[in-house]
Formats: sequence, structure tokens, C-alpha cells
Amino acid sequence: MHTYAVLIIGSGFGGQCAAVNLLKAGIDDFRILERRDFFGGTWCQNTYPGAAVDVPSPLYSLSFAPYRWSQMFAEQAELRRYTEQLIEQFGLRERVELQADVERVEWDEAEKRWAVHTRAKGIFHTQFLINASGPLSQPVIPHFPGMDRFQGKTFHTNNWDHSYDYRGKRVAIVGSGASAAQVIPAIAPQVEQLHVFQRTPHWVLPRADRKFGRFQRWLLALKPAYKLLRWLIYWQFETRVIAFKYSRPAIHLVQQHALRFLKRQVPDPLLREKLTPDFTIGCKRVLVSSTYYPALSRANVTLHSREHGIASIDESGINTVDGEHLEVDLIVWSTGYDATDGVISYPVSGKNAVQLRDVWAEYPRAYLGTSLPDFPNLFIVTGPNTGIGHTSALFIIESQMNYILDCIRTVRAKGLRSIEVRRDAERTYTAMIHREMQRTVWKSGGCQSWYQSKSGHVIAMFPGFSFSYHLLTRALKPTDHILS
Repeated sequence: MHTYAVLIIGSGFGGQCAAVNLLKAGIDDFRILERRDFFGGTWCQNTYPGAAVDVPSPLYSLSFAPYRWSQMFAEQAELRRYTEQLIEQFGLRERVELQADVERVEWDEAEKRWAVHTRAKGIFHTQFLINASGPLSQPVIPHFPGMDRFQGKTFHTNNWDHSYDYRGKRVAIVGSGASAAQVIPAIAPQVEQLHVFQRTPHWVLPRADRKFGRFQRWLLALKPAYKLLRWLIYWQFETRVIAFKYSRPAIHLVQQHALRFLKRQVPDPLLREKLTPDFTIGCKRVLVSSTYYPALSRANVTLHSREHGIASIDESGINTVDGEHLEVDLIVWSTGYDATDGVISYPVSGKNAVQLRDVWAEYPRAYLGTSLPDFPNLFIVTGPNTGIGHTSALFIIESQMNYILDCIRTVRAKGLRSIEVRRDAERTYTAMIHREMQRTVWKSGGCQSWYQSKSGHVIAMFPGFSFSYHLLTRALKPTDHILS
């Protein structure tokens, strides 16, 4: 039996940030559970061609860990190196349990602790449980008739098979979101034929990337310079919320800019029509790429819109809705993740055997997107309504840590055993979130997106400025909690 003061589920940036903050708070009795056989999360798992961050690297990093980035928008290999540097710098490798796939977790009211059942590593017990598995960790592959008959190769972008040589092959990519917009330009010049299946077009803005010179990289290693650059980028990006929520004229200007970019990069009027969204920019995730449109314009690339989409799959390829048969060697699923209803993939049983799946049956919700009544000492990193559409997710994660660590420190300092958010506090917070959401483009922009749960509630996004969330999480509000 393994017993720790704190358990962290997931070893990506959320788990790493939690671990470092625990160490800084003088809490070293913790363990990180990782379901895979390697440490690191998103940027060690997502190795598809073209993988890169779409937030400037100096901001998409942890405030306490500067790095000499080679370019403004780091590619996957560099993000992996940054991840590995964090792991080594803070001695996290010896604190991880690999291949510890969590099957279920249960609250023991008598012992005031969580029992975490894993598939291969037995049961772990802990006073405090931090779920940092992340919202983009459960890949989704849609079902099509006959897909099990396909004799070629298939995989999701999340599990790219590098043993398969796609060069010179006939390839189909299903999906046209952020991952597809990176894969398509990376492989289009190397394949014989590329079929892209698009359900709905996305708005695209140019990627203002640049390489950093030797002197600039030296400056990035200096904390004052790094901090200054982070804040300059942060406040520039923070103004985007004005368009997403407060100003229709502002979002109209951004949309006109996107339309001009589309016209400039796609001279073919028929292809341009297929690529023009019918919803307000920002309603779905905005793609940031200067190579996506040119790749779709290549002679060996065919864009199939919804009316020419997939009807079924057979042994040799894809049958389209309009009766065409496309022979392909490889089908790549670039179809995203269960980022709303599947925020936590394993069963969670709280006080009095209350099931998280029942609490979230209508739609996922949590106080500060982090804690829930009936689930003491449980904290969800990047939980419901903590996503951010205009800046770095790591800023939100670090803000959550202020609240989580304050909760843990308070319980320990008072010699108590548990902390639980009050039901009325969670309800008041959730009502505020969805009241404020009505004003945002994510709710009123005229689209259906992965930001929304099956109920229609926008679950992925926080409806305001990220500094507003930071202020909400800056310190524990004792009156909102039950301490025992």
C-alpha cells in the first residue's frame, strides 16, 4: 500500500506546476501518477509532423522557469526539451510512478483520504488529490460504417505512428482544426495525394513567427528581461477579450482582417468559398498559421467539405456522401478530444458515494473550475471553465495553484484533515460563469464547437480576462469552504 500526503494525476505542465509549487511550500510527501510509460504530458505525447505551440513561447512557459527559446512559436521538439529541463531542474523524475493508469478514485470519509486504484500499480492513498490529466488527453475518433474493414493504416494525431512512412502515399486527414492545420502543411509536399475532410471551416490568422538571434536568446535567460517580455506579450494578448466579449466593432475588425488574409492566400474563389466560415470569428478556436491555406491550394491536395464528407469506409478507402470512392493508404484522425464532458476520464466517488458522473450529468461545473461540494480535498487542474481563448493556459494553471496550495496549507496549518467547497458557493460561482458567458462570442457566435458540452453550455472557456481569474484564485475564501 502506498500512502502520500498529496497525489498528482498526470505529468504534463499541470502536474509539473503542482509538483514544483508543493516543493516550494515545503511539501515533499507527494507522488505523480502517469498512465503512460514516459513523463511529460502533451509535448512528449503529441509528436505529429508540424506540432507547435500557438501562443508565443515566452508566455507559454512557467513564470519560475525561464528558457532560451529559439523562436517565438516553439515547435514540439523544443517544447519537449523545455519539459525535460523542468523535470531535471526540480528533481521530479524520482517522484513519478509511470504506467500508473487510474481506474477509479474513492473518498474514505472515516479516514478522510482518497483511495486511488490503478490498473497495474495497486492502490495509492492520499489526503489531497490533484487531477492534472488535462482537458486534451482523451482523443475522440468518430464512428463510420465499415471503418473496421479498412486494410490500410490509421491513427489519431495524438498517437502518431512514426514507424509508418507516409511519403509518396495517398493520405486522408479527417478534421480541419488546430492539429490538422499543422499536419497538412508539414506532409502535403511529401505525399502523393492528400484528401482533407472538413466538417466546418475555421477562421485563420497569420502566424507572426520569428527566430531569436544569439543576443536575444541570451536576454531571454535573464529573469528581468524574460519577465518584461512575458508581460508585454501578456497584456497585448489580454486585450483580445475586449473583442471576444465586450465589443462587436472590435471583433468585426478582426474578422475583416481574417477575410483579407484568406483572399490574399487563396486565389481560387471556389476553394475560398469552402474555407469561409459562416459564424463569428472566435466562436471556434481561431487557427494561427501562415502555411495552412497555401498547403490546401496545392495541386495534390483536395478539400472535401461537409456535403462531400465521409459516408462509409471500406477495405481500400473512403466512400463519400456524393458517391465518390477514394482509395487511400493512410487515414489520419485529426478529430480532437473530449474536452468538456470527458474532463475526468475515470470514475470518482465522493462523500456518501456521490458519483462525479452524476453531479456532472447535466454539464461539468466546479468552483473556480477547481473544486466541488461532496468531493473534499480534490482539486481539478484545468477543470470546467478554465480554458482561455486569448492567452497562455499556463497562466491559468499557475493561478489555480495559488488557490490549491492555499487550501492545502490552511488544512495543514490548522491541524485539520479536509477542506470542501460549500454547495451555495459553487452554485453562485457557476451561475456567475454562465451569466457572463451569454455575452461572449463562444456562446453567441453562431457555431457549435468543442468548447460546448452536450448540454449546450460552454464548458471549456472562462468568460473574461485571465487577470480576473487570477484575482479570484489569489487566496482562499474561508467563508466559501467547510474545514474539518
